Amino acid sequence: MLKLRNVILSLLVLGFTVMSAFADGDNAGCRNGKFVGSYTRTVPNNVYGDGSVIHQTIFQLNLHGDGTAFQYWTGFPDALLTTGTNSPYMGSWKCRQDGQLVVTLITAVFQPTTVTHGPAPVDLLLDIHARTTYLFTVTDEDTLTRTEARSRIYTPADDPSDPTAGTLNDINHASVVYKRLKASDADLLAP
Repeated sequence: MLKLRNVILSLLVLGFTVMSAFADGDNAGCRNGKFVGSYTRTVPNNVYGDGSVIHQTIFQLNLHGDGTAFQYWTGFPDALLTTGTNSPYMGSWKCRQDGQLVVTLITAVFQPTTVTHGPAPVDLLLDIHARTTYLFTVTDEDTLTRTEARSRIYTPADDPSDPTAGTLNDINHASVVYKRLKASDADLLAP
């Protein structure tokens, strides 16, 4: 009986050791939770589409420990009455069994009205909602790499909370890197 108990105890210790090593190892992906935080990626914004005004903007992606996600693009307010704008992206994230991170976000896209007062439109109207699901690889504790993205587009008459409504677009396989925004007191300590 003592021998059987020792064998069972040894198997349990071995199982916990393997599970701990897997959860904390380099291949754990998002399962270790160390990816939670704020990330950015820089994107040049061709404001009018003709190359006359280029702004360096950033996407700010925040992944919260409670499973919620938020993304904002600093290019949204550029020329919004001329080119339109979006609402912030709001949604959630989850870890897949393979350690990859899935993030689903919804945004609203607004276009200028055709009604004008002087040279510019005077208002914005809802054009579409976009529900986009992203697949990320957790490259390391400071880097997320987006490997896939796919959007479902909803007209203003569609229900954007329905995950099967709207029109499903093709998958985008472009690789996009987000870097962690780290808190630092270096600027405070600079002369």
